[in-house]
This record gives sequence, structure tokens and C-alpha cells, in this order.
Amino acid sequence: FPEMVSNPRLMAVQRTLNVVMNQNVTLSCRSDSGSPPVRYTLFKNSQKVSTLNRPDLTPGLFNLTINSASDVGEYKCKAENKLSSGGKYSNSLNFTLIEPISKPVLSSPTSQAKKGQNVTLSCLSKNGSLPITYVFFKGRQNISPPVKMHKREAAVIFLFINSSSDFGTYKCRAENSFCNSTKYSNSFNFTLAEERSHSQSLIISLGLILLLFVIGFALAIPFFIIPLYKASE
Repeated sequence: FPEMVSNPRLMAVQRTLNVVMNQNVTLSCRSDSGSPPVRYTLFKNSQKVSTLNRPDLTPGLFNLTINSASDVGEYKCKAENKLSSGGKYSNSLNFTLIEPISKPVLSSPTSQAKKGQNVTLSCLSKNGSLPITYVFFKGRQNISPPVKMHKREAAVIFLFINSSSDFGTYKCRAENSFCNSTKYSNSFNFTLAEERSHSQSLIISLGLILLLFVIGFALAIPFFIIPLYKASE
């Protein structure tokens, strides 16, 4: 007996919804039951993209190219035969556009530190699809668990400079869901800040006092010394 088509299933043939720019993808739309022939129509954001006719219940295959961010909108398909009124609609699919990350930049508010000082390191990739996972290293040893950032913000860790070994070379690594997109940052080194001795501080203080005395004497000349000199003539 003639049978109305069932709701079709829309799926990506490549089995992933993560796509890159200029990638070719194929969507399959299929009703498991219904009297053929069947007409399949693909929609993107409620706008018709293409229509295919099948003489049997084989799926309708739609070939697409992701040329811009607008191509990753919501997709649905419709199946209809002679018995369907208005057709039956599928589930929706949304592609996720991913792009490789740029080389991360490792930085700190200060490049000099003293023993016993707390410092911070920031790692940021300015380009690349989110989320981005960052890991910090000193030498070849990781010094932090993976930090996953869902916003375009730097990952930050706090360090305590405890010994001379803490002035080694630091790096960070960034990666996202793009295949083989791991990138390493520039190297960053803290340098030991010179600590002034007590005698150096005393010399600087005496120098400042002497400078203030000279400036005060120079300012007093036109107001006190010159009038006194004229009065004595």
C-alpha cells in the first residue's frame, strides 16, 4: 500500500561537524520508510539550498563548500512524496568553523624579580577558534595543568621565585580542536633584580639631601641674600 514518508535523518557523511574554511562537505538526508519516489530539499536557516529527487529510498546527498562563516548556519532537510502534505522535516545540524591558532605570546608584567617574590606569566594566542588549551613549561618540564580558555583571554599562572633555578627559560604551548595546530610561544627569562645595599641607600639619601640644600640655597638668593647685601651698602 502507498505509504507516507517518515521524518528524514540529516547527517554529515564525514561524521564530524568541525569544518575549516574552503572545505567540501556532504550532507545525507534519508527517510527510512515511505513510498518512492521521494523528493529531498535542503535548507539553511530556512532558506532553500537545493532539491534532489530519488526513485527509491536511497539518501539524498548534498555537496557543499564552506566558503565563509555564514555557511556554518543551521541546516535541515525535508522529505516528501505524493502522499505527504507539506513534507516531513529532519533534525537540524550546525557546523562549527575552526581555524588554526597563531603562535602564542608569553609575557609578564616584569622581567626582573628577586628571590622570595611572586610573579605572573600570561600566554595568549590572538587567532584561532575557541576553546584554546594552554600549558606552561620551564625548560622541558610542564609546570601547570592544562588551562582551557573559552574566551579570547590570556591564561595566567602565578609563580614564586624561590631559588636561582627559578630564573630558567619559560615557554607555553597552545592548541585547539584544529588538527595538528599545536604552537609554542617565545622564550621568556626572568633576570635577578639588583638589591641595593644599606651603604648604597645611605649614599643616595645623603646625595638627595645635599641636592635639596643646593636648590634651597639657590632659591633663597634673590629673596634673602641679595636684599641683605643691598641693605648693608
